[in-house]
Amino acid sequence: MRVLLAGGAGFVGSHLIDALISRGDHVVAVDNLSTGRLSNIEHLVGTSSFNLVEHDITEPLPPISTLREPFDVVLDFASPASPDDFKTMPLEILAVGSTGTRNLLERAKADGAVFYLASTSEVYGDPLVHPQPESYWGNVSSTGPRSCYDEAKRFSEALTMAYHRVHRVNIRIVRIFNTYGERMRPNDGRVVNTFVCQALKGEPITLHGDGQQTRSFCHVSDEVRGLVALLDSGHQEPVNVGNPGEFTMRELAELVIELTGSTSPIINVPLPPEREGDPAQRCPDITLARALLNWEPTVDLREGLTRMIHHFRTVEGIG
Repeated sequence: MRVLLAGGAGFVGSHLIDALISRGDHVVAVDNLSTGRLSNIEHLVGTSSFNLVEHDITEPLPPISTLREPFDVVLDFASPASPDDFKTMPLEILAVGSTGTRNLLERAKADGAVFYLASTSEVYGDPLVHPQPESYWGNVSSTGPRSCYDEAKRFSEALTMAYHRVHRVNIRIVRIFNTYGERMRPNDGRVVNTFVCQALKGEPITLHGDGQQTRSFCHVSDEVRGLVALLDSGHQEPVNVGNPGEFTMRELAELVIELTGSTSPIINVPLPPEREGDPAQRCPDITLARALLNWEPTVDLREGLTRMIHHFRTVEGIG
């Protein structure tokens, strides 16, 4: 297939490109490199199955030869997605989740392509239902510090469904739960990379509040298998793709210390104002993914963290 992937220099996007190219697809990545990194895709530059277009998708796609031929699939993975980004780039996040998504939907409509939206577990907000099935409508603040991302993705989903209903665009919507692994930006404020960097540097590992908040961590290799399975499925409703194994932040910190061999102490710090509204619990119900995609994660947290720690030491040069 000929694939347009917005956000291709990002963490998940770059791994997805690898998977698509490995099965014979040609991928054109579009990325403005605001949070994506060239190092994530440098191994692909110059190969016959890959092209990079540096461009902001909130602007119309440029009329260049690389983008002239129609695409079979248009994937929208272009959004800053970390807590630090919510603080520093809220307007950009809202723009990419509205204007950016619409620009890509228009291209998919024009090409008769599948449109694939990377949504998020953040659409469930601070959930009152646990674990979260796709049928849950969520408990989301429209005005809190996280609202720029939560509401941008909720709008993107609504816009995608509207194009499906009005213009018959063939769509996919994946709700991605906490994903970690190689190629994450070391200092973007997400919890796994923050703890790993602190441990490798011998700095105190900072738990917000009492550290009893929970998350469910999916290694990027498992995540990408689920993403590709959904692409090939033909299913046109949202699907959770994540790991239902649930850990407290304290358990995560203790495991990171064990695997790094660090002497870092674990300290409790107050929740900063910009983290107001952080969910107390987050865990996917993957009943649909198991039945529909025959997919479930296979990489446990210990194995995935070991891979990530090795990458941060050898590639990122941390510790």
